[in-house]
Amino acid sequence: MIWMTLALLACEQAEEEAETPETEEVVDEVVEEEPPSTVEAPADVAAPPADAVTTESGLAYKVLTEGKGDKPGPYDKVTVHYSGWTTDGEMFDSSVTRGEKSSFPLNRVIPGWTEGLQLMSIGEKTRFWIPVEIAYNGAPGKPAGMLVFDVELFEIEPGPRVPEDVAAAPDSANPRDSGTKWRRVTPGETKDFPGEGDTVEFHFTVWNTAGELQESTLSQGKAVTAPLEMVAARTPIWADELSEMNPGEVRRIWAPAAALTVEGRPPPPDDLVFDLQLVSFTTPPPPPEVPGDVAAAPPDATMTSTGLAYKVLSAGSGTEKPGPTSKVTVHYSGWTTDGNMFDSSVARGKPTSFPLNGVIPGWTEGLQLMVPGEKTRFWIPEALAYRGMPGKPAGMLVFDVELISID
Repeated sequence: MIWMTLALLACEQAEEEAETPETEEVVDEVVEEEPPSTVEAPADVAAPPADAVTTESGLAYKVLTEGKGDKPGPYDKVTVHYSGWTTDGEMFDSSVTRGEKSSFPLNRVIPGWTEGLQLMSIGEKTRFWIPVEIAYNGAPGKPAGMLVFDVELFEIEPGPRVPEDVAAAPDSANPRDSGTKWRRVTPGETKDFPGEGDTVEFHFTVWNTAGELQESTLSQGKAVTAPLEMVAARTPIWADELSEMNPGEVRRIWAPAAALTVEGRPPPPDDLVFDLQLVSFTTPPPPPEVPGDVAAAPPDATMTSTGLAYKVLSAGSGTEKPGPTSKVTVHYSGWTTDGNMFDSSVARGKPTSFPLNGVIPGWTEGLQLMVPGEKTRFWIPEALAYRGMPGKPAGMLVFDVELISID
């Protein structure tokens, strides 16, 4: 299996200010219609009519409303409305009744949809009669037999295109000692490249040498974000390339199955071809310094009745404090009393979020004393920390915590 970790992408939407009109306008109220509770089965649901077209695979179809323009390819992402029935007229699924269009890559659906949607143009509405062999083919929990779908195509989002040189690396490709070869498809936008300790954000697409798409983050619209060392541990040949790439650069890699063998995992059955695109990389800040009072709470620390000690390092703003089940977003660093740092969101360069009833008792209690923007040092006795849990730091723990927000 090819390793993949998907990162969540945040997008910002700008809002334009509307000018206030000098004269008053009367605007008709827009009333959203409720989606129908059902869609009536077609009169010809039992079997394709005589004017339906049948393809070599047995797929039958009839265009209900003409479309125009491009048709999707086998790896494109499409947006559709659809309703599906069994041949006795029972509706088993419908985006129309949900009131929400559905989007998906064409290589992730039943074969009858993969084939049929490629026959359609934008705006077209078509009825398909899909035989069982290219429908769910007896999959448990899925509707059986021939299925009938009415599908309306709204959008096509281009997916990865099969590389012309997917079958074999060209003579101009650069060899590696690992047995792989690579070439630059698109140059980078800067001259910087990631190094040890950096976190990389990248897209990948995987083909076999027959040109069959195996996996792609481009189809899913989500790049991978991970420390370069983690990439090296999972897929070493990717790390070799990413460490030499500039942001925006795309490289193609031809990898024999033997070069993809990682200890503890079987090699893939085929040689593979990868397209890697380095989106960006970040260098985390240096780890925080060990507090001078890490060994024990100082005299000016406040002690609660549970034995939790704390000292405010930077005051926050406002009066709102989280409750015992609130979700908070924080930056933190943690040390044992001998000054060994065992965890830090600051060193990772990314704050963390969690509900207060899902952490150690010292955090549940301590965070409720804070306001947003405040930074506090806590000395948490073992009884309020991990209490001898295997694999967790033992004894009293010291945390510097900055409360960023309360959700």
